[in-house]
Amino acid sequence: MKFSEFDFVPEILDGLESMGFEECTPVQELAMPVIWKGIDLIACAQTGTGKTAAYLLPVLNRITKSPGQGINTLIIAPTRELVLQIDQQIEGFSYFSGATSLAVYGGGEGAAFDQQKAALVQGADIIVATPGRLLSHINLKYSDFSTIKHLILDEADRMLDMGFFDDIMRIVRELPVVRQTLMFSATMPPKIRKLAEGILHNPESVSIAISKPAENIIQAAYMVYENQKLALVKSLLKGKTDYKSVLIFTSRKINVNGLVRELRRMGFKTDGMLSDLEQKEREEVMLRFRNRETQILVATDIVARGIDIEGIDLVMNYDVPRDPEDYVHRIGRTARAQNSGVAITLISDIDQHNFKKIEELIDRDIIKIPLPSDFGEAPIYNPMLGRRFGRRPAGKPNDGRKTGVVNKKKNFRHRDRGTHKGHQPE
Repeated sequence: MKFSEFDFVPEILDGLESMGFEECTPVQELAMPVIWKGIDLIACAQTGTGKTAAYLLPVLNRITKSPGQGINTLIIAPTRELVLQIDQQIEGFSYFSGATSLAVYGGGEGAAFDQQKAALVQGADIIVATPGRLLSHINLKYSDFSTIKHLILDEADRMLDMGFFDDIMRIVRELPVVRQTLMFSATMPPKIRKLAEGILHNPESVSIAISKPAENIIQAAYMVYENQKLALVKSLLKGKTDYKSVLIFTSRKINVNGLVRELRRMGFKTDGMLSDLEQKEREEVMLRFRNRETQILVATDIVARGIDIEGIDLVMNYDVPRDPEDYVHRIGRTARAQNSGVAITLISDIDQHNFKKIEELIDRDIIKIPLPSDFGEAPIYNPMLGRRFGRRPAGKPNDGRKTGVVNKKKNFRHRDRGTHKGHQPE
């Protein structure tokens, strides 16, 4: 289905043409007619399916046809990077319509806060915000949401994973009861259903099955002990000049700086991306990577979802993601626009069960490449053994940690902290 088959006003059609949008994606084809009717919607669609345009275009069309005073639409997203990306798409689609938008997120300078305050008081057409920063403004009692007609929650599952349920409900209580609410989520666990029941009214549902990784991604894995990972990364990248753009994911912030330091020593132009950076620094890091000034970006999952980076040759999972769908999001950063790409995962002896769940999700066994001969012994891939009950196989290296049981308890405590209100993990 083509966008021209919808009854968009000329200004929106001009914006679509200028951005090269012609054919609708499946989620756009299914979701836009529902949104067009003014019905609440809960949509299950992963990153990269075109869901942002699915909700922006009908809303921008209404704003262009019937301009009003005050804030028309509030979009809530989990991270600053996604908020900025949504705001950039609004600028592109609305270039000929004159609709106004503003991104509201933390980490900026004092002038940015004042600009956000002005928009919330005077009313930009669309506000795109992270929950925490929006609540900071709400608590100061000057925000005017009385004119809002649309509430959109993007990456709703990720927001709940980050502990934002109470924050979202607090924001919703500030909004008009009569409004159209749209919820987009990559997954649909019970907690999302609970949230939907609390804020949506007789919604229709749209579900686009999670896509398998693109066929042109070469997927492979190495079995390693934790204390072999860094040496293997250096071995795999040594002398590699054909990889112009490399993205390395790690689940732990502590690994980012160490990897950046070692790769810089090897002569690679390397940057790290994690939540400890100030917002200006994060934007500069992403800009350098997009412009190929940086060859290797080491990042936590902060850039795994919702961030569109083209032309990545290699994605490396330094750690196996706990959520199998995060694997799909991570390696989906490569092999875009019909290009080929490579995805390599380092599977430690304690991560085998998580990796098996990934193979079950994508319905394929990923080839395990033997370690170079000088690396010594490596774990055997057998997800039913090892850390299944918190035990390390007898006689295996323990990379300096005391016991598998202690580590497992630490992991449980870490995950528990991630469910507390206001906690923002990577």
